[in-house]
Amino acid sequence: MSENGSATGEEGQAAQAQQPQVQMKIMGQFIRDMSFENVMAQKGISGEVQPDINVQVNLEAKKRSQENQYESSIKLKVESKAKGTGDVLFLLEIEYTGVFNIQGVPEEQLHPFLLIECPRMLFPFLRRIVSDVTRDGGYPPLNLDNIDFVSLYRNELARRQAEKKADA
Repeated sequence: MSENGSATGEEGQAAQAQQPQVQMKIMGQFIRDMSFENVMAQKGISGEVQPDINVQVNLEAKKRSQENQYESSIKLKVESKAKGTGDVLFLLEIEYTGVFNIQGVPEEQLHPFLLIECPRMLFPFLRRIVSDVTRDGGYPPLNLDNIDFVSLYRNELARRQAEKKADA
């Protein structure tokens, strides 16, 4: 080791060789399911309406039958209601899925990788779809705020631990 504590020469190369190189390729991405209910247009609500938008996010991941292939899905439920009256303007439900080839991720880190990194890669495409669907539905395009997938993951872990404690 050198004076600053870092491995040098052969020691450094051996340390790097022990660390598997993480590789992730997006094999494909697609809309698995989508529903857009334009309630305002069906009911004929008129006049100036201020929307109150609620977005719910759920994540899922699973192994595929092919070696090193996984699916990661983002499920969004976007509900827009009129401020004041609470009348539903529109409801958008979408499940957007990516198929990933992942290698070099240790087993204990695979679950968070599938529910944090993979959705992070899919989100810009999902955001564009939501924007296009709401615009094509006759509303101003809805540009979703960034989603903190790390916080979502941590909150889900905390929720599961609380459930285990309640069941015990």
